[in-house]
This record gives sequence, structure tokens and C-alpha cells, in this order.
Amino acid sequence: MNILREFFTDPVLFFSFTGLAILLGLCVFYAVFFIKKAAEAEEEQRHSSH
Repeated sequence: MNILREFFTDPVLFFSFTGLAILLGLCVFYAVFFIKKAAEAEEEQRHSSH
């Protein structure tokens, strides 16, 4: 577990991976958000055309 101790003691590693985790989290959130909104808009368009 030397790598884990190094991760928490070295601020460069810690902030790099923390920032990367936040960035990936935002990417996943916006991808899900966009797909959900696109599906809702498509469903709404289908109802309004009939």
C-alpha cells in the first residue's frame, strides 16, 4: 500500500487525480443529462405531431 500512502502525501498526485475524477464525473453527468433531455424532446415531438 505504498502507492496509496504516496497518493495522500504528494499534493501533485492528489490534486491531479482529484481534478481528473471531478472532470470525469461532470462528463458522465452531462452525457446522461443530454441523452435524457434528447429522449424527452423526441417523445414530446412524437406526441405533438399526431
